Amino acid sequence: MNQKSTLLVRYGEIGLKGGNRPAFERALCANLKSALGPLPGLITLRRRGRILVEADVDLKAHIARAAQVFGVTSLSPADKLYLDAEAIKKRAAELVQESLQQHFAGREQVTFRITVNRGNKAFPKTSLQLTLELADLVLPANPSLKVQLKGAELTLEVDIREEEALVFARRHAGPAGLPVGSMGRGLTLLSGGIDSPVAAWMMMKRGMRMEFVSFYSFPHTGPQSREKIIRLAEELGQWQPRTVLHMVPFAAYQEAIRDTCPEPYRTVLYRRAMQRIASLVAARRKCRALVTGESLGQVASQTMQNMAVIEEASRIPVLRPLIGMDKTEAITMARNIGTYKLSTLPAPDCCTVFQPESPIIFGRLEDALKAEEALDIETLTFQAVKGAEKLELPEEE
Repeated sequence: MNQKSTLLVRYGEIGLKGGNRPAFERALCANLKSALGPLPGLITLRRRGRILVEADVDLKAHIARAAQVFGVTSLSPADKLYLDAEAIKKRAAELVQESLQQHFAGREQVTFRITVNRGNKAFPKTSLQLTLELADLVLPANPSLKVQLKGAELTLEVDIREEEALVFARRHAGPAGLPVGSMGRGLTLLSGGIDSPVAAWMMMKRGMRMEFVSFYSFPHTGPQSREKIIRLAEELGQWQPRTVLHMVPFAAYQEAIRDTCPEPYRTVLYRRAMQRIASLVAARRKCRALVTGESLGQVASQTMQNMAVIEEASRIPVLRPLIGMDKTEAITMARNIGTYKLSTLPAPDCCTVFQPESPIIFGRLEDALKAEEALDIETLTFQAVKGAEKLELPEEE
């Protein structure tokens, strides 16, 4: 039909959005184009329930990038053909042989099935007729194929549409979810641990464009802590368009808390200060919520009482996607999304600086507020926000 390479992209949840579906489809198309970069002739075409991505170069080499776009449930490299039964059968037979050679070479037996979806009811052959004709053509020519209707290793698929026919034989899984940016922008408090990167990934999957804020306490923590955070943000940035990381100096705030506030409340007060600062950064960047990696009961600062005391310092909602997870679940997700190895690199987190020996477990807001009376909160917060460094990842050439 044309010389362009084609990817057939399927989505799931977007199809349930009713009258809002076109907006989600447009967001998905934009994110696919961003992920694939400036490829020659790159275009996206919206079809009912599907999206076609086309380019003047072989898109098979770029499937891994497209498969990291939230909203994509699966995708297939496909041949786009005219609505001609003989042309469809010819290409289908060729594709089966190509797939056997590339993916099943040397196998004596490969389970196989044919699936025809005839969405265009004007096409002269029914789904069953075309399926039988394809079987009569393909099976005798490939004796290693064994028909198996469930769980087949190789599935030849033909999708008959109003505009064209699509023929393909492989499906690559996507992350599903909603297109990044379709649910607005959030700000993740990114530590060097396992949990906060997973929390950010989960909210990106729910359609949030994610920015990151992290706190460093030089000279109490070294440059390796800063480098670790940047690498984590870069890793997460592979799942969305351009990423912004805000690095906030926090040593002065921590020293003031150490010198003037009750020791058991230090960690709670650190986290209150972080949410206070992050709220201001979020307002400047038009982020509508803070995201944290907190999990109920995991550490002393994550009891219900302490989380309530900490959140009171935020000016915007705080989202905790890991709240009901245990550590094993978070580790499994971190491995799956590629952040685990970075998160376990040895580099101190700023919250470990001046850590109390016996942290408060069931903190009270009135006690925290009283402790903060000894701090010049306005000046400390202003200096932290003013000193924040904005990094765009990847950096401009």
